[in-house]
Amino acid sequence: MAKRFVIGLAVATAIVAAAVAPGRARADGDPASDMLLAQNVFYPFSPAVSAGLQRTLNAEAAAAGRAHFPIKVALIESPVDLGAIPSLFAKPQQYATFLDQEISFANSKDLLLVVMPNGYGVAGLTPPATSAATSLAKPAERGSDGLARAALAAVPKLAAAAGHPIGAVSGTTGSAGSGAGSGGGGATPTGLAALVAGAVVIAGGVMWFRRRRAQIR
Repeated sequence: MAKRFVIGLAVATAIVAAAVAPGRARADGDPASDMLLAQNVFYPFSPAVSAGLQRTLNAEAAAAGRAHFPIKVALIESPVDLGAIPSLFAKPQQYATFLDQEISFANSKDLLLVVMPNGYGVAGLTPPATSAATSLAKPAERGSDGLARAALAAVPKLAAAAGHPIGAVSGTTGSAGSGAGSGGGGATPTGLAALVAGAVVIAGGVMWFRRRRAQIR
C-alpha cells in the first residue's frame, strides 16, 4: 500500500509539475502564485511548518472566508520560497503587490497577506484593515513556525478591522481550502485516486488560468 501511495504521489506531482513548468520558465517563476490558485495558504519549503500549525492556519483562513473576509496567506521564510524572484525577499509589501497581480486574475475577491521574518505585506484590504496591518508586531519567533504563528495572530486582527470578526479557531477538527499537508499514514485506493484526480484538476486549472492571462496581456 505504501508503494502504491508513493507511485500515485509521483504521478500526481509529475502532472502538476508539467502544468506549471511553462510558468516557471517565465520571468516570474513564483511558487506562491501557482499554489495559491488552489489553496488558501502557501507554506515555506524548508523548514516545514509543523502539522498542527498548518491545520490551525488552514482552518483560520477557511473561517475568514466564511466570515466574508476571503484571504490568501503567503509565508515566505527565505529567498528560496520566492523561486525566480529572490530579490523581493525582506520586501514584504513589494512582494505582496507583485503576488496580488499574479493571482488576482483568478479571483479578484481574495485578499492577501504576506508574512516574512521582517514584517508584513497586504493587498486588497479595506483602508481600516490596511491601517491595522501597519501596526502588527513583527514575527517574534524565527523559522517557519514563527511565521505561521504570526499569521495566526494577524488574520483575526485584519478581519476584525475590516468588520468581519472570525472568532476563535481550532485546527484539530480539520480545515477547508487547505494547502500543504503534514504527511503520514497509508493511503487507501480511494484516497490515492482522489489524490491523482485532484492533481489533474489543479493542473488543468493552472493551465487554463495561464492561457487566459496570456490572452489578456
